[in-house]
Amino acid sequence: MRHLHLLPCREWNPSINLDKLWTLVPAEVREQAATKKAGEAVPVIDCIANGFFKVTGRGELPKIPFIVRAKDFTESAEKKIKEAGGACEKVK
Repeated sequence: MRHLHLLPCREWNPSINLDKLWTLVPAEVREQAATKKAGEAVPVIDCIANGFFKVTGRGELPKIPFIVRAKDFTESAEKKIKEAGGACEKVK
């Protein structure tokens, strides 16, 4: 007997666009990040903690350094994040 209807959805992969990425960060952190100088701590945007697994490359980012944690990134998202001075961290 097959139980395919009991298996979890294997393709469930919620994603977020780059233009909505900074909405996951509180306003105070955004203001502090905009005024920080080189060498200081940068904000970490944890997409998985907010329910998103994939970051897609639609939209623009401010030129503020930051770190993004997610399970998957599109090529265009990685490129735009690195151009903005950020870093991509893939989490399993």
